[in-house]
Amino acid sequence: MTNLKTKEVWLLTGSQHLYGEETLLQVAKHAQIIAEKLDRSEAISVRVLFQPTVKTTEEIYRMCQQANQSPACIGIIAWMHTFSPAKMWINGLKILQKPLLHLHTQFNRDIPWKGIDMDFMNLNQSAHGDREFGFITSRMKLERKVVVGHWESPGVHSQVDTWARAAAAWSDWQGAKFARFGDNMRQVAVTEGDKVEAELRFGFSVNTFAVGDLVAYIQAAPADEVQALVEDYEANYTLAANLKANGDRRSSLIDAAQIEVGMRRFLQEGGFKGFTNTFEDLHGMKQLPGIATQRLMAEGYGYAGEGDWKTAALVRAMKVMGTGLPGGNAFMEDYTYHFDPENQLVLGAHMLEVDPVLAADRPRCEVHPLGIGGKEDPVRLVFNGKAGKALNASLIDMGNRFRLVVNEVEAVEVTETLPNLPVARVLWKPLPDMQTGCAGWIYAGGAHHTCFSQNLSTEHLDDFAKMAGIENITIDRNTSLRHLQKEIKWSDAFYRLNP
Repeated sequence: MTNLKTKEVWLLTGSQHLYGEETLLQVAKHAQIIAEKLDRSEAISVRVLFQPTVKTTEEIYRMCQQANQSPACIGIIAWMHTFSPAKMWINGLKILQKPLLHLHTQFNRDIPWKGIDMDFMNLNQSAHGDREFGFITSRMKLERKVVVGHWESPGVHSQVDTWARAAAAWSDWQGAKFARFGDNMRQVAVTEGDKVEAELRFGFSVNTFAVGDLVAYIQAAPADEVQALVEDYEANYTLAANLKANGDRRSSLIDAAQIEVGMRRFLQEGGFKGFTNTFEDLHGMKQLPGIATQRLMAEGYGYAGEGDWKTAALVRAMKVMGTGLPGGNAFMEDYTYHFDPENQLVLGAHMLEVDPVLAADRPRCEVHPLGIGGKEDPVRLVFNGKAGKALNASLIDMGNRFRLVVNEVEAVEVTETLPNLPVARVLWKPLPDMQTGCAGWIYAGGAHHTCFSQNLSTEHLDDFAKMAGIENITIDRNTSLRHLQKEIKWSDAFYRLNP
C-alpha cells in the first residue's frame, strides 16, 4: 500500500514586487513557518513543502510546470499573503495538472488592536488577496477546494488532510493498471462501461487477460511459498476442523494457497493495482478465488466481482485515501434486507470476497459449496463486520459522464449467529432512513457493487470527485427524495450542456 509520507503538497504563496524587499522577506518567512507547521502536523498524512514566494507571471508558470513534472508532488496549496494580482496566475493555472487547494488564512490569528498600522495592513492582506485569487479560479471554472480558517486550527489541518488523501488517491490512479480476468458477468448492465473514456478521464487502464494466463502462474507456484502461505493461514485465522493438518478438506486449503501465490505473482509482475474476475470464466482453475481475493484486497489491491472494473478501481482509490486510518475499505454488495418496522437493516456480503480489514474479530477460515461456477468448493474467510459510522460508494457510467454515488450509513453489530451463511457480512442502516436511502440510491442509478468504507467521509469523496471532474450524488441524513430527484435532473441538464 502507498506510504503517504512519500507524497508532497507544495505551498505556493502569492505576492508581488509592489511592497518592497523587506515585506517580501517577511512574506517568505511567514510562509515557511506555516509550511513547517503543516508538515509537522500529526493530523496531516502527507508532506507539506514550502516553495519560494511567487511574484510574477513567469515565476507562477514555472512553479506550476515543476509541480506537474514532479512525481512526488500530488497537489498545490495556494495562499495569497498579500494582494497578488490574479492575471499573473492565468498562464500557470491553465497548465496546472495537479489538484488545487485554496487556503484562505492569514499569518496572525488576531488583529493587534493597539499596534495595527498601515505597515501591518500592507503585509497582511489575505482577506482581499485571496478574494482576488478566488475570482480568477472561478472565472477559469477550476475545480478546487477552499479551506477557511487560521493555519494553526485543528479544523484546518483536518480539511487539508482530507483533500490531501483524495489527492493521493487521484495521483495513484494516474498510470495505474487493472487486470480483468475474462469479461464481465453476461447480460449485466452496471458492470459494463467505457474503458477508453475511463482512461481519458481517470488516467488508469483496464485490459483483459485470459484466465489461462493466470492459471499458468498458479500452476507454477513454488511449493515452499504455498506451504508458507498455509502456515500463515494457520497463524492468523481460526481454521475449520476439516482444513487442519489431518482434516479431510486439507487439500482445498493447499489449492487455495496455490491460487493466492499465483495471483499475487501475476499482479506483482504486471504492476497491477487491482483486478476483477467472474465466476462464469474459471477455465483451468480448481476453485473460485475466495481467500486469495480477500487477502489481496487486505494488502491494498482493488477488487470487484463479475468483471466490475470501475468498482475495483474505486476500491483501490478508497484504500489509498484511507491509508493509516482506523478501519478499512472493501468491496461490498447489498445482498438482502431486514424489513422489521422497528429495525430495518441491509445485509451486505458477497459470494466470497469481502475484505477482512472490516472484521470485528478473528476471521474463521472455512470451505463450503458455492452453488455457482461449477468448480470445487472454495475456501473463504468468514467474519462479522464492525459497527460504527460508514458509507457506501459506487462509480457508474451514465453514458455521457461518470457518476459517483455515496450513501452514508450506520453499521450495526451482528448479534445473530447466522449458522448457515458461510460468508463475511456487514449489517447497516442507510441514512437518513431505509426508504429514503434505498430509493435515493435507485433514483441515482447506484450499482449493487460498492466500496464500503469504515474510515472515510463524504468530504473525502466529494474532494476526489472534484479532482476527477465527475458528478457526485450524496445521500446523507439531510437528504429528501423530492430534493434529490430535482438535483439529479439539474445535474443531468448541466452535463448535457457541459459534456
